[in-house]
Amino acid sequence: MRARQTLRDAFSSYKHMAPREYVCIGDEEDNLDLFQNDTGQGTANPSWKLSLPHILVATLSSFLFGYHLGVVNEPLESISLDLGFSGNTIAEGLVVSMCLGGAFIGSLFSGWIADGLGRRRAFQLSALPMVIGASVSATSTSLEGMLLGRFLVGSGMGLGPSVASLYVTEVSPSFVRGTYGSFIQIATCLGLMGALFIGIPVKEIVGWWRVCFWVSAVPAVMLAIGMEFCAESPHWLYKQGRYAEAEAALERILGGSHVKPAIAELAKSDRGDGADPVKYSELLYGRHFRVIFIGSTLYALQQLSGINAVFYFSSTVFKGAGVPSDLANACIGVVNLSGSIIAMILMDRLGRKVLLLGSFFGMAVAMGLQVLAASSIVQGLGALYLSVGGMLLFVLTFALGAGPVPGLLLPEILPGRIRAKAMSVCLSVHWVVNFFVGLLFLKLLNQLGAQILYSIFATVCLMAVIFVKRNVVETKGKSLQEIEITLLPPA
Repeated sequence: MRARQTLRDAFSSYKHMAPREYVCIGDEEDNLDLFQNDTGQGTANPSWKLSLPHILVATLSSFLFGYHLGVVNEPLESISLDLGFSGNTIAEGLVVSMCLGGAFIGSLFSGWIADGLGRRRAFQLSALPMVIGASVSATSTSLEGMLLGRFLVGSGMGLGPSVASLYVTEVSPSFVRGTYGSFIQIATCLGLMGALFIGIPVKEIVGWWRVCFWVSAVPAVMLAIGMEFCAESPHWLYKQGRYAEAEAALERILGGSHVKPAIAELAKSDRGDGADPVKYSELLYGRHFRVIFIGSTLYALQQLSGINAVFYFSSTVFKGAGVPSDLANACIGVVNLSGSIIAMILMDRLGRKVLLLGSFFGMAVAMGLQVLAASSIVQGLGALYLSVGGMLLFVLTFALGAGPVPGLLLPEILPGRIRAKAMSVCLSVHWVVNFFVGLLFLKLLNQLGAQILYSIFATVCLMAVIFVKRNVVETKGKSLQEIEITLLPPA
């Protein structure tokens, strides 16, 4: 009994220390481990149910991201007729891609907003232009109004998903962080499928395309309101010196018995970070260059693999097989969602690196099937079925790793001090490459032919396998502080 009372007194003293004094406890890891083992605390994982509601609200931003990517696909013809630019392919292309320009701008500032205002307020700020932009698009009577609405929506799209990756990583318990990270990809898939479903009546009901935009305002409002009831990121609160609030947030998402070791981990990672603002020079060279390089390259390889080309032009391939475009899009959506669910199940079992390696290799094989289908070796129905099968396999393997893993892996490997701003830099690379792939794909397809272009995509996927093998570290089950120590060289 006396031993137990001594331990309780020790924990009581520990709890009432000034936050900076936790560093001393963090230095004496043997003592902390002894406390945890003797009391039974720290040996069991926290309940995943505590953090789940916060994660679900955050992933509304990813649902909106997917919805706005797909919202104009079905209604584009009706929009062009009503607004008077039917047959103008440049104008139609701008309506589709204007949100990418807004997303690039939003992603550039996402790190500064997330660090300056906090993760919760950044979510709410991302919802604002998506509500306004959707309203402008829904009530537009001209091409200019539609483009303005799409740009505003895009700025929210660029801000929301990057903050979602940060928030999910910083709020999730380490043993389910991979599973929760997969929710982002699943929410994006559901958003794409939701846009397809809402757009089905567009050819039968006059003006239905306006309803498609109005509908998107509902989840945006839900995101803004829901964030009022969610916990702020403990990592951000601790970095701001709001230690009591950080403890309260940890208690909400982990449970009271896990607060002390979590605070000790934050204290250890906080040593030497300093309070100076992060400069671009720290991100582009020096001790942080390696993790920025890994993150930016992963996003570039993700886009150069040809995934957007497949999404954009899958309807053409299916149409050649006699499959209607709406059914084709549904097939792609179901396969994408199925792969994302499988990835969610495997993320914390197999690990991030294994899924990335298998995903990129599978995508290379799928592109190889496309190359074979485009050659003279296979003809007729055989070539058609090979092309359709290769496309579905490509989407499935993408959803297993190359789709969900980078958005989860980057916040894990980026040090806490630079995490938000570094994410904005990496995602800016994503949007730039995305834009140019969409811009140049048709031109390259006409000049090079399908066989050569798909061969290039397959080669990029194989290069990605080599890059992941050499540069990516496994983060499964590790705390953010352990990952930071592994990757970051001494100052």
